[in-house]
Amino acid sequence: MNVKTWFADIEINEDGSVADCRPCSQDVQQLAERLLVFQADPKQIPPARFDPVQNAIECGFAAGETEYYSLLQQTCIAATRLKIKNSYSPDLRIIHAVEALDDIDEAANLLAERLGIWYGEHFPEAGMLTENLAKFVAENGLRQDLQQDSQFHEAARSSVGMEMDAEDGAIIKAFAADLTSLYERRHVIEAYIHKNMKQLAPNLDEVAGANLGARLISMAGGLQSLSRMPSSTIQVMGANQALFKHLRGKASSPKHGIIFNHPLIKNSHPKIRGKMARALASSLSIASRVDAFSGQLNPTIKEKLDRKVRSIKGGSK
Repeated sequence: MNVKTWFADIEINEDGSVADCRPCSQDVQQLAERLLVFQADPKQIPPARFDPVQNAIECGFAAGETEYYSLLQQTCIAATRLKIKNSYSPDLRIIHAVEALDDIDEAANLLAERLGIWYGEHFPEAGMLTENLAKFVAENGLRQDLQQDSQFHEAARSSVGMEMDAEDGAIIKAFAADLTSLYERRHVIEAYIHKNMKQLAPNLDEVAGANLGARLISMAGGLQSLSRMPSSTIQVMGANQALFKHLRGKASSPKHGIIFNHPLIKNSHPKIRGKMARALASSLSIASRVDAFSGQLNPTIKEKLDRKVRSIKGGSK
């Protein structure tokens, strides 16, 4: 009988004695990798009467019981560290990137609101907001610093805004520059998401788009988790409040959640949005499963969705 253990391959006679033994080296990293394989395969579990300590000593793997348990402890610690290291799936970087975008948006909106109020009291005629205003202030500074060929030069000369001195201008210009760099970082992260979605989930990227697909992965907790969800769950993801109101009998059931941001639903007539949401959620469910278990682009998923969309639009006329 051949018995595989974390420390050796052992041939055992019918009477339980060791016929042959091929011990492993005492390299803890190699033993840890072998232990993980050993744990993952239930067929390799030794018989009930097998004494691992005694057999390890007889094989020459360990000099005694103390050395055996010392090596076992080190191996278990190394295996745990290896298991934790291998538990980080590739889609985790997409999840972190999406959450980073949310953090940037929250911070940028607050800072942009402050800049709009601050600079608006000095030059209200500028009429710009958010990223455009941040770039304008970072490049030009105060209204009196505008060049004569600027389209805002005449408006600046007759502005009713309050006056600011050079010190004020330096502070607000630096503030706008910091906000501009935040917007630039957002664009970089968004491009990073697009690139990784094409590599990790090409079908989800094709059907939902990079931004929506990445957000679905983030909300589900990973691509594998998303692939295990039924299409009905994907359809209402993000509509938690509306769903709970429906369950309490205070509202009708939600037709869609975050997938409302998809052009197919957003640009559709309200009467057919429910059908569109069901068709899209079904395709998203199939796409996520293909991505999770194959990773290869399957154009037929998008083609079937397009045919279904044409059918829904044709039936609504």
